[in-house]
Amino acid sequence: MKRRYFIKSGLAAAGTLLLDAFPYHAFASDIKKYAWDKVILGDTGIEVSRLAMGTGTNGFGNSSNQKRKLGLKGLTNLLRTGYDNGVFFWESADQYGTHPHLKEALKKVDREKVVLLTKTHAKTADQMKKDLDRYRKEIGTDYIDIVLLHALTNPDWNTNRMGAMEYLSQAREDGIIRAHGVSCHSLGALQTAANEPWVQVDLARMNPAGARMDADVPTVVKVLKDMKSKGKGVIGMKIFGGGSLRDKTDQMLQYALAQDYLDCFTIGSENIDEFKDLTKKIPAASVRG
Repeated sequence: MKRRYFIKSGLAAAGTLLLDAFPYHAFASDIKKYAWDKVILGDTGIEVSRLAMGTGTNGFGNSSNQKRKLGLKGLTNLLRTGYDNGVFFWESADQYGTHPHLKEALKKVDREKVVLLTKTHAKTADQMKKDLDRYRKEIGTDYIDIVLLHALTNPDWNTNRMGAMEYLSQAREDGIIRAHGVSCHSLGALQTAANEPWVQVDLARMNPAGARMDADVPTVVKVLKDMKSKGKGVIGMKIFGGGSLRDKTDQMLQYALAQDYLDCFTIGSENIDEFKDLTKKIPAASVRG
């Protein structure tokens, strides 16, 4: 591989790349990568598409850009378009309000060929049971592939959410879910996730500008490499910095594609044209020198 990660004067400041002088050649691959490439998520054995269909851009309060702008029919069509183009990994959360949209989209695709990820704020076993029962009903499925404890900030989350963790472990043994893990919104929580054996999958904020991340880029990279070395599946999010870096699409994509510790990444397209444009830009970005 030609790519290498390096930091030199003029290319980095405070641990982030200066994007007006982005070193394309440093991240160029010899082999094109595509949105629909099939990759294995850590040691879970779960095969996902390299790109996940995000449904939670600016997602909170039972809503998101996708839900607000597209509605049930529009987001359903977007998810099915992804499926028809080989992107079969769909990412959601209770807080996005998009479970019904997943349910509608699943009606005309093969459920066994889709990987579903959702998230929960549950802390206790009882809360987790209620969430899983409700989620499966809302999505219209007997099982959910991946369930994450959502937006963790407390470094002691593996203590204060032990009830939910234990219930998810049992749910995995019972075939209700296939894998469990976390999404983190602080460095302390991320470091705990790297060291916690229970975590099978981590959803981590990563981009070369350090936008809306848990710490500076080198610090986060070190933690995620540690996670990867321990067999955890690592999914990148905030690839475009929550939208603040969308004018740097090619740079952001090339950087994400070059990070070997990222198994895949999620991006929330907000219409079909945007999704199709993204699938064209991914292979071009992966080899740009």
